[in-house]
Amino acid sequence: MSTKQHSDSKGQSGFEFGRSISIVDSDVEKEGIEGVRSTVSVTREAARAISITAIETIREGARFMGVIGSRGELINPFGHIDAAIWSESDVPEYMIEAAYDYCEELTKIEAGNFYHSFKYLPNEVRRSICAYYAFCRRADDIADGDYVDIYPGGSSDDPESVEYRADIERLTGSSPVVNRSHYDERMSQLFYYRKKLSTAYGSITSTDPIFIALKDTIHRYNIPRQLLDDMISGMEDDFHRNRYQTFEELYAYCYRVASTVGLVCIEIYGYDDPVAREYAEGWGVFMQLINIIRDVAEDAERDRIYLPMEDLARWGISEDDIKSGKDLIQHPGWEPFVNEYLERADGYKQRAFKLLDHLDKSSRYSPAAMASFYQSIASKITKKKGDVFTERIQLTKAEKITLAAYVYARYRFLAV
Repeated sequence: MSTKQHSDSKGQSGFEFGRSISIVDSDVEKEGIEGVRSTVSVTREAARAISITAIETIREGARFMGVIGSRGELINPFGHIDAAIWSESDVPEYMIEAAYDYCEELTKIEAGNFYHSFKYLPNEVRRSICAYYAFCRRADDIADGDYVDIYPGGSSDDPESVEYRADIERLTGSSPVVNRSHYDERMSQLFYYRKKLSTAYGSITSTDPIFIALKDTIHRYNIPRQLLDDMISGMEDDFHRNRYQTFEELYAYCYRVASTVGLVCIEIYGYDDPVAREYAEGWGVFMQLINIIRDVAEDAERDRIYLPMEDLARWGISEDDIKSGKDLIQHPGWEPFVNEYLERADGYKQRAFKLLDHLDKSSRYSPAAMASFYQSIASKITKKKGDVFTERIQLTKAEKITLAAYVYARYRFLAV
């Protein structure tokens, strides 16, 4: 699945979503944090209290469903339903199809470049990947943007949300790295977003089209909840941490916000050997490492440094140097640091390309295209001697078309 969209979206195994992961001091503390997060759910009793149960009303409104307005804007096909959750678990097929349509249009609007890597997938696979992308995109908009999700009682003052935030702060042992009001608002939004996720694994159903489509995808491909929970956790932890001392800490962050995305995607693509999971993890790490070095200036402006501090120190680079922007190009340690960093990323790239042989041939193009785009971005950074400050490093439209055509031919029709 940021964090605003650029011409090449981040994270998201390529998708870009939030930044950071808390590294706790002990397994006990980690289990405590995950225990708090894993218990977030919507109960059937709560659903009855806040929902409409007249499925006939939904059917009537569904006759007029559409996801594109007269001005080309995205429209929630279930916006007329005045509740976020209802207790019926059997969703009519036409509602599921409308929900998938919504997710696919959202993907086209928010991730045009990635959609081009999705559109040649088999129909069922493409629509499920778009449902998952929409889930990640919405979470990112909540965590790193100003999106306000709708959930009954979902205010930052709600006792459930207050208790949840207090538990997370206590268990991480750290204060927020953003102002308190922003922290309370965004963490509350993610808490209730996690509640929506619980409906995809339970007997009740969200009326949010993203979660209707996601629930169908989860059951179709048997996707573990832990992977989706971990992605939200990475975004939550972004509010508690804005520095990484070691590469091991950075790797843990990359796993949570990017490798989990690759691991979900291969469940949808299908694979022939469990080793594919190891390669999918490397796929996510590779892309996220490229995102980080490409966006180092933008992140520094937000007082976020994702490059390992101990590696920077070995080359004589300080926090102030990172924050200096273009002046960093003149630092004698910057180019060798970037070269070392990209060499390490290249190791994960090799794992990413090993993944392809284990996927169905009809699905290989999508991850191959994303990995190839990022490989080209890394090459451009090398050619520019680490200058990611003068202009944003990205591929031109012609470069994307040429590369996409080559990748499509190679991974769909030619022997690899």
